[in-house]
Amino acid sequence: MATPVVTKTAWKLQEIVAHASNVSSLVLGKASGRLLATGGDDCRVNLWSINKPNCIMSLTGHTSPVESVRLNTPEELIVAGSQSGSIRVWDLEAAKILRTLMGHKANICSLDFHPYGEFVASGSQDTNIKLWDIRRKGCVFRYRGHTQAVRCLRFSPDGKWLASAADDHTVKLWDLTAGKMMSEFPGHTGPVNVVEFHPNEYLLASGSSDRTIRFWDLEKFQVVSCIEGEPGPVRSVLFNPDGCCLYSGCQDSLRVYGWEPERCFDVVLVSWGKVADLAVCNDQLIGVAFSQSNVSSYVVDLTRVTRTGTVAQDPVQDSRPLAQQPAHPSAPLRRIYERPGTACSKPQRVKQNSESERRSPSSEDDRDERESRAEIQNAEEYNEIFQPKNSISRTPPRRSEPFPAPPEDDMVSAKEVAKPSPTMDSQFPVPNLEVPPRPPAVTPTPAPKAEPAIIPATRNEPIGLKASDFLPAVKIPQQAELVDEDAMSQIRKGHDTMCVVLTSRHKNLDTVRAVWTTGDIKTSVDSAVAINDLSVVVDLLNIVNQKASLWKLDLCTTVLPQIEKLLQSKYESYVQTGCTSLKLILQRFLPLITDILAAPPSVGVDISREERLHKCRLCYKQLKSISGLVKSKSGLSGRHGSAFRELHLLMASLD
Repeated sequence: MATPVVTKTAWKLQEIVAHASNVSSLVLGKASGRLLATGGDDCRVNLWSINKPNCIMSLTGHTSPVESVRLNTPEELIVAGSQSGSIRVWDLEAAKILRTLMGHKANICSLDFHPYGEFVASGSQDTNIKLWDIRRKGCVFRYRGHTQAVRCLRFSPDGKWLASAADDHTVKLWDLTAGKMMSEFPGHTGPVNVVEFHPNEYLLASGSSDRTIRFWDLEKFQVVSCIEGEPGPVRSVLFNPDGCCLYSGCQDSLRVYGWEPERCFDVVLVSWGKVADLAVCNDQLIGVAFSQSNVSSYVVDLTRVTRTGTVAQDPVQDSRPLAQQPAHPSAPLRRIYERPGTACSKPQRVKQNSESERRSPSSEDDRDERESRAEIQNAEEYNEIFQPKNSISRTPPRRSEPFPAPPEDDMVSAKEVAKPSPTMDSQFPVPNLEVPPRPPAVTPTPAPKAEPAIIPATRNEPIGLKASDFLPAVKIPQQAELVDEDAMSQIRKGHDTMCVVLTSRHKNLDTVRAVWTTGDIKTSVDSAVAINDLSVVVDLLNIVNQKASLWKLDLCTTVLPQIEKLLQSKYESYVQTGCTSLKLILQRFLPLITDILAAPPSVGVDISREERLHKCRLCYKQLKSISGLVKSKSGLSGRHGSAFRELHLLMASLD
C-alpha cells in the first residue's frame, strides 16, 4: 500500500521575467488570487495568469514608469498611475483603453477601485487624494490633509469611506458623501505603508515602517491594539476572508495575528524576501515579490497554518481570565458593514457621439487614448480568462482548484517551518501544534519533472545584494573573512566616486563624534561647520532636533547661517532638516529675542546681559536675512510649501 506524500506548508511557485526593465509595481487580483498585474520602468502594464509562463496582455500608453497598479473586484478593469501623475483605466474584457485621467502634479503612489460605484481613488506624492468618476473622466473631489506622499488607499467594504496612509506617519478616514475627513489616527512613528479594512466589522489595520501594525476601532475612532516587534517595515497585510485573523507579509516569513488581545497565532517561513502583495483563494495564500525585472510567486497552504486561538488548544488549559480570551469569530464586537443589495460590476459604456461626451478630435485626452493600446499576447489564455464560453457570468477556470504542492523531499519539516523566532515567541505565545510523524523509510515516487516555465528557480532567496549572490558558498570558517573582502570588492566595482564620497563623510563624522563625546554641543557644531560639508551638518542637526533641551542661544548663532544654506539646497532631505531646525529655533527663542531687544537699556555694567544682548542682535539679523527666503518659498506647492508657509507665519513678529 502506497504511503501518501506529505507536502510543504509553503513553497515557491515560479519566477518570471515580467518586463524588459525593472519592475516598479505589482498587484494580485483579490477575487481569484490567480491574476497578476505588473508595472515597469518600460512604461508598460503586463497581465499574467499565476503559474503560467507567458504574458496574457500588455497595456501601453504611459510615457513614464508605472508607479502603481490596481485591479477592480470583478477583475474586469485595471487602473495604472505613472511617475508623471497621469492615470489610465483599461477594460480587460474589451481589450481597450477606457479612460485617461490627468490632474496630479507628481508620482501616483496609490490607487483603489470603489467596490460598487464607478469611481477610482488616487493618492500622489503631491500629497493630494483625488476621487475620479470613470464615466465622465472627471475629478469628483480632492481631499487635502496629508503633508507627505500618500502611500496606500482603501475603500471600506460598504463603499462609504476611504482610508489613506501616508509618509507623514498618519492614517486618515474620509467620508465620501460629505467630502471631508472623519478622523485622523496618529500613533505611528514612521511612514505608514498600508491600510486594510476588516471584511465585516468596523475595524481598520495599518502597517508602518516603524515595524508595528495598529488596529483601529471605526466606531470609537481609537486604537484597539498594537502589534510590535515586526522583523522589518510592514508593507503588506491582508485579513482572512472570514475576518478571523490578519496576515502580515514580513521579510522571509508570513505571520498570523489576532488583535483582541494582540498575539501571534503562527509564523511560517517563506523565502519571498520583501513580499509586495497578498491574496487568499481556495485555502491558499498567494504572495508575490519583485526584484529588478523578475517577479516571483509563492504559496502558503492555510490548512496547515493556525489562524485562531481556539484551534488545537484545550479550553481547560487556557488559564487567562474570560475578559482576555478571544471572542469567537462569529460573534463580532463591532458593527457590521451594510453592503448595498445591487452593485455595478463595471462602468456603463458611454457612446462617443453623445452630446455630453462630444469633444474635439484633437483634444489631449483623445490623443492619449488613441496612443494607449491593449495588446493581447496570448489569445488562448486571454479567451479562457476574459471570454469564457457557455457561461452567463465570468467564472474563469483559474479559480477552480488550488495549486498543488511539491513533494516534501528536500525541505525542513512542517513543524520547523511553523516555528516562530525566539523574540516573537516571547511576545506572542504561539499554539504548539503537533505535526504527525513522517512515514519511516518510504521513498515517495518523484513526480515527473516539468520543463521550467521561464526561469528555473535556482535559489530560494530573492535577488539582492548579499555576499552569497556574488560568490559561491564557502563552508570553511577560516575563509569567511576572505569571502567578505572579495564580495565587497565586487560591490565597489563601478562605484569608485561614491566610495570616495562616503569614506570622506565617514572620516568627517568621526571627527565630529570625537568632540561630541566631550559633551560640548556648541564645539561639536562648530567643528561640523568648519569641515564645510553640509551633509555632516545635516546629520548632526537631525540628532540635535530630536532633543530640544540641547538648543542654546549661542548654538543658534552658529546654526542659522547653515540653515540658510540648507533651505536653498536642491536636496529635499536638506530642506526638510533646515525647516525643522528653523521651526524649533523660532518657537523656542524668537519670543526671548524680541523681548530682550525691546527692553530698555540697563543701568551700570552687566557683562552677561551684554553678551546675551549681542547674541540676540546677531540672531535677529540672521533671521531677518532668512525671512526673505522663507517668504519667497511660501508659495510652493506640496509638503515643503506648507512648511515654508508655517515658518512665514512664525516669523511675522520680526516685522
